[in-house]
Amino acid sequence: MKINYKFLLTLLISPIFFLVTSCATIVGDASQNIGIRSNPADAKVSITDERGLQVFSGMTPTSVTLNKSDGSYFGGIDYMVEVSKPGYQSAVISVTPSLNGWYMGGNLIFGGIIGWLIVDPFNGKMYTLNPKEVSANLSKQVAKNDSELSLEIKLIEEIPEDLRDKLVAVN
Repeated sequence: MKINYKFLLTLLISPIFFLVTSCATIVGDASQNIGIRSNPADAKVSITDERGLQVFSGMTPTSVTLNKSDGSYFGGIDYMVEVSKPGYQSAVISVTPSLNGWYMGGNLIFGGIIGWLIVDPFNGKMYTLNPKEVSANLSKQVAKNDSELSLEIKLIEEIPEDLRDKLVAVN
């Protein structure tokens, strides 16, 4: 009987390969594409990370590729997406990382403790950014917060004599 040494070697090395790797690292990506749209369209988009640094600026509709991790141990990155347009209320939407199924289930089967605690937590591939698409419905502004658009009620005695003839009666 002839022994197939390549097959035997593959059988011996395969478990070692799975012990030093992890599923999210093999299957996942370090970044994720996020679609951004608004109603109405052509709104300004500004994305800042958790440190307050602007990582993107553009107009809707658009898409942007965001890193899932800052490279530190369990370093998932939170983002704030601000969508604004003159005459409309701005919308601010959080984009946050969550653990993906490959990290949770895949390491249970293949990667083990090394995948859970060593390999995946450093590269960010264990995360999924949510929501996967940002959709902002902007509401029209009713009134501006501006001192020019204020109403003051005064007694007629408080109005200077030279301005009283310019008053208009409202009934």
